[in-house]
Amino acid sequence: MSEFTIDLDSVQRITTGAVGPKGRRVFYLQARRGGRVLTLIAEKEQVRALADAITRLLDTIAEKNPRFSTSDDLLITDMSLEEPLEPLFRIGQMGLGYDAERDLVVLLVQGMSSEEEEEEGNPSARISAARPQMRALATHAAQIVAAGRPICGNCGRPIDPSGHFCPHRNGHGPSLPPST
Repeated sequence: MSEFTIDLDSVQRITTGAVGPKGRRVFYLQARRGGRVLTLIAEKEQVRALADAITRLLDTIAEKNPRFSTSDDLLITDMSLEEPLEPLFRIGQMGLGYDAERDLVVLLVQGMSSEEEEEEGNPSARISAARPQMRALATHAAQIVAAGRPICGNCGRPIDPSGHFCPHRNGHGPSLPPST
């Protein structure tokens, strides 16, 4: 078994983004330290969950330690993905922690492997970043996810531009048009 772990400590940049048309977007998580750029493929729900988890973690840290501002005043203006997008692996699981000694948020990412790759083991990455960077990531990730297709109020599924068949309507009525 030849598992490998990438360690990007105190990254200068961490971001997320989506490429492609709504409904077929591919989501990425990207971090850079020096000349090394790590790009990973993520699912939309993983990006949403990451944004929520980072926000909750930073709020908890601020509650326990009032000297840490919840606003984390670091102006990060460019959250775009860096080209070329060459993902190393697809994210399977993520974990989040806090290194209080160094005041860094730590993101642990484990890759998914196909059945053929299972014998080789799952790749993983450990990415640490400052609280303000992670706050910016959470805010940006929430915006990226919200920029997708609108969600049906009845079933909670995305509504395509051409309309939506809602299973909660039990086959009655026409497909719902996208809301404006």
